[in-house]
Amino acid sequence: MKIIVDAFGGDNSPLAVLQGAAQAVEEYGVEIVLCGDEEKIKQVCAQNNISLQNMEIANANGFIDVHEEPTEILKSRSDCSMAVGLKLLAEGKGDAFVTAGSTGAVVVGASMYVKRIKGVKRAALAPIMPCKGGNFMLMDSGANLECRPEMLLQFGLMASIFMEKVMNVKSPRVGLANVGAEDTKGTQTLIDAYHLLQKAPVNFIGNVEGRDVPLGMCDVCVAEGMVGNMILKVTEGVAMFFMSELKSVFTTNAKTKLSYLLLKSNMKGLKKKMDYTEVGGAPLMGVQKPVIKAHGSSDAKAIKNAIRQAKTFAERHVIASIEQALSEMKEQTQPQNA
Repeated sequence: MKIIVDAFGGDNSPLAVLQGAAQAVEEYGVEIVLCGDEEKIKQVCAQNNISLQNMEIANANGFIDVHEEPTEILKSRSDCSMAVGLKLLAEGKGDAFVTAGSTGAVVVGASMYVKRIKGVKRAALAPIMPCKGGNFMLMDSGANLECRPEMLLQFGLMASIFMEKVMNVKSPRVGLANVGAEDTKGTQTLIDAYHLLQKAPVNFIGNVEGRDVPLGMCDVCVAEGMVGNMILKVTEGVAMFFMSELKSVFTTNAKTKLSYLLLKSNMKGLKKKMDYTEVGGAPLMGVQKPVIKAHGSSDAKAIKNAIRQAKTFAERHVIASIEQALSEMKEQTQPQNA
């Protein structure tokens, strides 16, 4: 299994990316293609005693900054580390691609260089997030601010397949993010999407309200990008606030510090559950090859786990399953000849 990695994507690149890649080689037995400035990569590895065993380098010219227009990956930044990696993926020079770089650029670049799956309206980012009893996939989390009903239908189908194939969730429960549980709630787009999802080959449980999502009501939360991004950011903010307040409680005095020692193992479990580095990254669903977008502030551990996630994504043939499901759904909806 060969994973292509953007060595200069993210706030902590290239050091954290190189460390994570080296750990992935050792732990998961993958081969790595590092995309970026070859001289700089070798220099950083030498300075930090990072082995390049089972890793090759694809030289690239700079990187695309998060403040640049995403479309520059097709223009002035067409030879940057992310673009080079996506082109290699499209050419079949690797099985999957991982980057912690610009979200907008990876959506545009993957859609144009790697191409969307036939029939897919839009590619969408779908992070795996913690909830009561496990995790859920949020799709879309911001790539498509406004969506048509057909797009939301496809999001539900693709996310359901990913959760079953990669996260081992049997018959994932698919919910549609809305302002109420009734099928008449929300905009006309959401009402139409509700009825499409009802007929789709997924375990659709209906509308879910914001408060129900972290309580584990669904395994897949289908949302328009604007709503999904709000769910994502509010969840992150509440988690950080809660952990900060909890720390304050346990450090108030000697008595509370003693209480913490008694609960230390349980607290470590909670912290691990809330830690985004454990998951690795968000798959970009809807393109023809596996692409994982890691968090911009990813450390070595997050990069390693993003590579693991990319490996599983490719091994479980998720994209082939999506292609088949879309084809079957299209055949079922086509009018029969008299």
